[in-house]
Amino acid sequence: MLEDRGKRGIPVEDLYRQLYNPQLYLRAYGRIYANAGAMTKGSTPETADAMSLAKIKKIIDDLRHERYRWTPVRRTYVPKKNGKMRPLGLPSFSDKLLQEVIRSLLEAYYEPQFSERSHGFRPQRGCHTALSQVRSWTGTRWFLEGDIQQCFDKLDHSVLLSILAERIHDNRFLRLLKHLLEAGYLEDWHYHTTLSGVPQGGIVSPLLSNIYLDKLDHFVETQLLPRFTRGKTRKNNPAYARYSNQIAHARKNKEYKKAQTLLRQAQRLPSGDPNDPNYRRLMYIRYADDTLLGFIGPRAEAEQIKQLLSEFLHTQLRLTLSEEKTLITHARTKPARFLGYDIQTQYRDDKIAADGIRHVNAKIALRVPQDVVEKKTAIYEPGGKPVRRTPLVNCTDYTILNTFQQEYRGLVQYYLLANNVYWLGRVRWAAERSLTCTLAAKHGCRAAKMAKQYRTIIQTPHGPRTCFEATLNRGNDKKPLVARFGGIPLVPNKKAILVDAVSPPLRYERKEVVRRLIASKCELCTIKDENCVAHQVRKLADLTHMGKQRPQWAQIMLKRRRKTLIVCQSCHHSIHEGWNG
Repeated sequence: MLEDRGKRGIPVEDLYRQLYNPQLYLRAYGRIYANAGAMTKGSTPETADAMSLAKIKKIIDDLRHERYRWTPVRRTYVPKKNGKMRPLGLPSFSDKLLQEVIRSLLEAYYEPQFSERSHGFRPQRGCHTALSQVRSWTGTRWFLEGDIQQCFDKLDHSVLLSILAERIHDNRFLRLLKHLLEAGYLEDWHYHTTLSGVPQGGIVSPLLSNIYLDKLDHFVETQLLPRFTRGKTRKNNPAYARYSNQIAHARKNKEYKKAQTLLRQAQRLPSGDPNDPNYRRLMYIRYADDTLLGFIGPRAEAEQIKQLLSEFLHTQLRLTLSEEKTLITHARTKPARFLGYDIQTQYRDDKIAADGIRHVNAKIALRVPQDVVEKKTAIYEPGGKPVRRTPLVNCTDYTILNTFQQEYRGLVQYYLLANNVYWLGRVRWAAERSLTCTLAAKHGCRAAKMAKQYRTIIQTPHGPRTCFEATLNRGNDKKPLVARFGGIPLVPNKKAILVDAVSPPLRYERKEVVRRLIASKCELCTIKDENCVAHQVRKLADLTHMGKQRPQWAQIMLKRRRKTLIVCQSCHHSIHEGWNG
């Protein structure tokens, strides 16, 4: 219903009543219980452990009587790429659960209304879909890299609530969101109020920022794009037209060599007039708070576009466009940086293809930045020499190879859209040397011996590739696990699209843990109990470190390969008291 109303642009009413549906909370629990932060404490000791149907009933009852209160998030800091620290808010688990329910409702309604040029934090979209769209910007002369100062920290609460009120005609729901925004945070156990921004780390925060910045998308699409896009085609370039006439005249006189020479010279010129005052094109893309505009026209008009963007952000959204980081880049002579890629317009005046066609002129090239290669290489070779990874020395050979491969594979898969993805071969070489040094430190021998022992050749769609391989025997007639490092072809692949989130199915199927929780049967003492809770551990690896004398509940979880166990209140209390039943 919400998705249908969103497609038709009809306002929604009585949205708050949807929060009384317990099935939404079970679905939300099934989506977030496996997250890495599910067992991380916020400002209260509550985590995904001890989740129960009674907890859902209590949340709904508090909402029904409007007495639910958001707890302040616990603030911590994570490092950014530039060396600075980014604030991160950690909510309590009940708040996470309710936020996931709110997110699912808002996403169903707003997702059909979002712009096709917005790609951040959306189902079936991501960095690669945004970059693939940028690839189609043929002929771009100027890039405008938009950078909003502290976007998520500076979102104005009154503006955000007024944007939501345009479509959501439900004061109770808006009041609940207002209390969420003003819940505050604890830093070193000191309370601080939140006067602006959305809590980074909150489940609903990315969607709220998209709703906020959708106003920017709408302004660009309705104001800037029509104003700075005109003309169907460029008028003919007079210099190119003269060459065309000379070529035709030479061919008519059967002077084919002369015609071929003139053709080569003509191919160094654009067929259309690059300074045609009646031809303009403006392109736009946004990923979260990162924006990129491509413009075909003079620099003076590009400066005007920048000024209009800055005025709109300041007057309508109360945000500030950074003058230092918002750059206007000449697309042919200098690359623009967007989502970790260097983006540049290609030209080849010096080399013409054998068939006389300029294959790449005016097309967009996506490239791996040189500084990215240097930074990734420095991880494995600080100071230019390979180093061993000391924390991995005590791990199995399988774990060592698998760790290196996961890091390397993630890097390659992200940059497979780049024309020069083969530059990552330098990173592979550095990682390979660090890998052999780590294995040599583990086995007390030389790195050359480890390289010879683990090196193998595998077949790929692009031919044979050399890689390193290690196996892990699991016993009990199970197939051994195989870990490989390398063997990934460094070949550009335009179809290698990664997305941030997968679209939910139209018909929701309950997760296994939800079905077990609804069954209300203790999986430890087999007693039927309506007050059963879900005991949860952070990861199964924590149970393997308990030794051979691990308790029965840990043995059951390891045997089932599940980090949750539905137990009654008595068994759950015994587990946390250290019972070895």
